[in-house]
Amino acid sequence: MQRKAYLPGVAALLAALVTGCTAETGAKSSDIDAKANGATPAVAAPGKYRTLLEPCGAVEPSALKDLLPGTATLPEDQQRQALRGTAGVTYDTDRRVACSWQGDSPNASHQLRVDFERVVSYDPAVSDDDRAQEVFATKLASASVPIATAPPQEPSGEASATDAVGDGSPSPTAAPAGGGEADGAAQPGVSTGTAAGSATPGTAGVPSSGAPTAGLEPRVLDGLGDAAFIDDVLGRAGSTAQRRTVSVVFRTSNVIVTVVYGEQPALSTGVPDSKELQEKAQSLARKLAEQFDE
Repeated sequence: MQRKAYLPGVAALLAALVTGCTAETGAKSSDIDAKANGATPAVAAPGKYRTLLEPCGAVEPSALKDLLPGTATLPEDQQRQALRGTAGVTYDTDRRVACSWQGDSPNASHQLRVDFERVVSYDPAVSDDDRAQEVFATKLASASVPIATAPPQEPSGEASATDAVGDGSPSPTAAPAGGGEADGAAQPGVSTGTAAGSATPGTAGVPSSGAPTAGLEPRVLDGLGDAAFIDDVLGRAGSTAQRRTVSVVFRTSNVIVTVVYGEQPALSTGVPDSKELQEKAQSLARKLAEQFDE
């Protein structure tokens, strides 16, 4: 009777040992298989910025009055309205926002637009910063900047096919002025400013009346964000008046900022001054860059 009681206990112990060995062997086998298939690739670091500045409040009233001299002659209530700006239509304020202003005077009409775009890469192997650099390079290529002055772009990874910005899929707002669409695809939204490309492309680089003098031609800029360029286009607005549009585009980490500043004289013989427009556009761009760095 004792032998019968003992044997089942021994059998249970042996069964437990066999089960444990089998489980351990299976775990080791799984580890070997995982190593054989390669380790899970590291996920690229996210971009520095997770949100964007509020564009209509990003430009100080004093700066707006300087950029839009026509507002100084308006009644106080109209001046406040003009300086408040018009926000661009957006579907995601964490991804893209814009604001535009206009000031008319007896001598000229001035337009200003600022556009903030936060680029997100949906490819785990490509960082947000790298994807933003690719979008910036596309904008640079579509501007009037001579190829010889543009620095070589070395993509650090493939662009994601599912990236919502630049792959043809819907974007939170219309594409910013100054460089056109991020990747050449039409995107939904309502544009609230006049695009730099609306004037005759490349006119600013052709020697003619009103063309920028040496040192003011479209070019790459130093000391502004991680990468920057300025475009200057002189074209006809309608049948007679000449309109100059200056665009400053810069990238800071995974955010691309576009400043578009335009002037159209009241007289058809008037030609907007490149130096003044460029200096004012660059000054505003640097102030915006400082706000992103705060």
